[in-house]
Amino acid sequence: MCYNTRITRKAGELEDYYEIERLLGELKEDHELIYNSANGFVHPNMWIIPQEKPKNMIPVMWGLIPHYKKDVDPKEYYKETIRWGSGLNAKSEKLFESNNYKNSALKRRCIIPVDGFYEPHTAKKNGKDFKIPFYFERKNKAPFHLAGIYAVTPDKLVTFTILTKEATPMFAEIHNRKNRRPVILQDDDIGVWLDSTLNESDVCNVIDDDLWDADIDAWPISKDLYKRGGEGDRPDIIEKVEYPELEIAY
Repeated sequence: MCYNTRITRKAGELEDYYEIERLLGELKEDHELIYNSANGFVHPNMWIIPQEKPKNMIPVMWGLIPHYKKDVDPKEYYKETIRWGSGLNAKSEKLFESNNYKNSALKRRCIIPVDGFYEPHTAKKNGKDFKIPFYFERKNKAPFHLAGIYAVTPDKLVTFTILTKEATPMFAEIHNRKNRRPVILQDDDIGVWLDSTLNESDVCNVIDDDLWDADIDAWPISKDLYKRGGEGDRPDIIEKVEYPELEIAY
């Protein structure tokens, strides 16, 4: 599942790339939302491009709180739901079935632009499982356009989640226990994903035809990514690390 992302492009770079304009809300003008490792369980604000305002990007908290929740305290909600992932990811297969998602599936889709993201690989050492983090980025160094949905509660609290799908071969080999991958939009589908005229079949088709494995690079990095206290939120965290226990060639 996608619980860690990397966002180091400045807001102005994203505005130029997507030809959009930021709406800051309560954030200060100079707030850049830059993270070498954005840990989802800290529930950071991240830029999203919302379907309702496709010419803008807005800062939104990562971790979907369903639209029907009233008078909800985000900290308490995330604490109560941590065993289910605290709303960080949503299975795209349930997009039109779950009460948590179907209200947003047609009207509140979004794009989450990131430089890259991290997934764990499970290896063996002395007969025991241990996790090796991998970093994923596009071969052409362009942003990933992660597909998501967002929700607005009766109290106007806006939150989002990243959609996932069954793993393609590259992800099945690396993310070898969960066998999932984030839904990554093709460049040509940026406008399509935000199109309010899509029906259920259209949405599913975009998800099915997302970015190919051949367009993605991945390599193992330091286990500091998993340390508490922010050790992984540093520029060199994405440098390749060799692990003798690693049995796959990356």
